[in-house]
Amino acid sequence: MLVVLRPEAEHELLEAQIWYESKALGLGFEFARAADAAVASALRNPFGHLRIEEEEFRRVLFRKFPYTLIYLPSPDELLVVSFFHQHREPGVWIERFNS
Repeated sequence: MLVVLRPEAEHELLEAQIWYESKALGLGFEFARAADAAVASALRNPFGHLRIEEEEFRRVLFRKFPYTLIYLPSPDELLVVSFFHQHREPGVWIERFNS
């Protein structure tokens, strides 16, 4: 299955990784590993995670970090919509998908 990151999601991921690395050496790497683990979990069971919002959007919670992977699965592709910080306003990510 192909993993496709929307540009906004890639930006969120890199921005968060840089921020965590600025707080403690190696923490950015730990964040990246948590993101990889969330994506791997989604790949193992793309339609098994909690469905959110409209359509078939799904989510995977990060371990140790207040982030959520939000994705849209299809039979051939896992579209990563957002690496969403859980303290942001819920639903902000859906606006970018609809535009």
